This record gives sequence, structure tokens and C-alpha cells, in this order.
Amino acid sequence: MIHTVWQTIAVAFSMFSRIPMPRVAWNGRTLRYSLCAFPLVGAAVGAVCAGWGLFCAAFLPENGLLAAAGLALLPVAVTGGIHLDGLADTADALASHAPREKKLAILKDPHMGAFGALALCCVLLWNFALCTALPLESRPLLQYALGFVLSRALSGLAVAGFPCAKGSGLAHTFAAAADKTRVRCALAVVAMLCSAALVAVHPLCGALQAAGAWGMFLFYHHLSKREFGGITGDLAGWFLQLCESVEGTCLVLSWQLLGI
Repeated sequence: MIHTVWQTIAVAFSMFSRIPMPRVAWNGRTLRYSLCAFPLVGAAVGAVCAGWGLFCAAFLPENGLLAAAGLALLPVAVTGGIHLDGLADTADALASHAPREKKLAILKDPHMGAFGALALCCVLLWNFALCTALPLESRPLLQYALGFVLSRALSGLAVAGFPCAKGSGLAHTFAAAADKTRVRCALAVVAMLCSAALVAVHPLCGALQAAGAWGMFLFYHHLSKREFGGITGDLAGWFLQLCESVEGTCLVLSWQLLGI
């Protein structure tokens, strides 16, 4: 049992992070609950970012831009940028205003278009700007870290609960192999507990951050069904990146206006 749990976690980390993991075979047993381990990847990302923020607050208090650069780019370093690829591909597909079949073909194209590059620049610049305004204190940094857990819980919940746009690809692989009922229940509980934790850290700021994440989740369901007929691995990456940007926006603005 413990060996199976470890293999399940290793599959999630090897796919969605650059953290070294032992080689594990992808099969029905290891993929069945691998989505449940996705929030653990977010916990690792959040721990690294929070640690960096506390380090900068203690030893580099006059280097706010350096602290902000780390907070914005460490998630890319830990994950290898896999979700940014989905953001770029989805931006190209949405900007094409083409029929659904053409949009899905654009998602499969390995080349990045102008709108994909523009989306990457805008999201990274916006995240960096947000991090320059994030207070390097324990509570906002904890909320920043929890945001990575919540976004991945919601992303996994979508893979297990939303329809897939096609019968192949990464999202379909995880969705088809998952014990969907148990995975949905587990991830819904994680997402609600994470939302409650945000509120516990700071009632107003946490509630706004959680509301932003859940609002993005609902928009993801609406847009993916309308534009693509369901979700894909690229759309999952697009959602994750924008969800974290929305969370960060709600967090920073609320702390600036309400956190004192």
C-alpha cells in the first residue's frame, strides 16, 4: 500500500515538476489516483517560494526586485514551465477565432505563434509586478504558497470532472485512468480545505483570493466547453497559469487595501 502511494506521488511529480523522482511505470495502478497528488506539487512550489520570500525578508530587505523575480520565476523553475506551454498554445488557438477543429489542431502544433508569445510575456510581467507589491511577511507569503495548492486541486478536479475535447493527449490519459468519483471527491475536499485555510490566515484577503480561484474555475468550464468542446492538456496549463495570476492579483490588491 505504501509503495503504491509513493509510486502515485512519483508519477505526479515526474510529470508536473522538475524535482528528481525514481522512474515509475505509467499503468492503471499508478495513474488511478495520481491526480490526487497534484496538489502536493503545488505544496512543493509554494514551500520554495515562501522560503525564498522569508529569506529575502531576513537577509535581502533592500532588494525587493530580486525577491519579486524569485517569487515569479521559481514556480517556472520547479515545474519546468510545462504549464506555460499550454498557456501559449491556448492563446494561439483562442486568437485564431477559427472553428473548433482548427483550434484543436493549433493546440497540437509544436510551434508557437505571436499570440502565444504575447501571452507568455504578459503573464510573466504581470506576475513579476504583483510580486513586487507582495508584502514579504509570513501571512501573505503563506497565502501565496497556498494558492499553488488550490490551483492544482482545481486543475485536477477539472481533469476528473470536465469532458475531454478529444480521445487522446495528456488530459485524456489521466482522466481515462482515474477513479473519477474518488478523485473528484478527494480533490474537492482539498480545494475546500485550502480555501478555508486561506480564510483562516486572513478572512478578507483569503476570501477574495479563494473567490478568484473558484471564479476562474467556473470560467474555465464555460470557455473550454464553448470553444473546444472540452478540456485538453494545453487548456489545463492555460487554466493553471491564469488561475494563479488571478489569485495573485486578488491577494496583492486585497493585502494592499485591506491587509493592514
